[in-house]
Amino acid sequence: MGRVKNILFVCHGNICRSPMAEFIMKDMLAKAGLEGQIHVESAAVSSEEIGNPVYGPARRELEKHGITCHGKVARKMTAQDYDKFDVILAMDNSNLYNLKRICGDPRGKVKLILEYAGRPNSEVSDPWYTGDFAKAYSDISEACEGLLKSLQAGKKL
Repeated sequence: MGRVKNILFVCHGNICRSPMAEFIMKDMLAKAGLEGQIHVESAAVSSEEIGNPVYGPARRELEKHGITCHGKVARKMTAQDYDKFDVILAMDNSNLYNLKRICGDPRGKVKLILEYAGRPNSEVSDPWYTGDFAKAYSDISEACEGLLKSLQAGKKL
């Protein structure tokens, strides 16, 4: 697989979608025998949830699938994260816009996560508003599966 990849998932507050993506991806990497080869984190574009744990319904949705996110607290993305991570995946267009405000995108690292599910320009609906954590989990899992296949195939992210 070459060198270690660094992946950052980003959503508005880092308490629902992006931590779900972080821990779904970590689980998939572990099951694929790639744990430790790819570094995965998540962050927010806003600061209102900084220091808070993963939102209860999001945590419970992960637990339904045997995934734990114990110890995760929200953090805000910084401009320095742009240099640290090889790919930065936003959950929706608002996140994408705010990401680019924080760090620009001179090397084309910032994308919508659902591109990896074969759905360019599609968004993961925010379950904070929709209440549909199962749908968010499903969409994120589909994207993470596509991302994993790209990594395993050695494709440029």
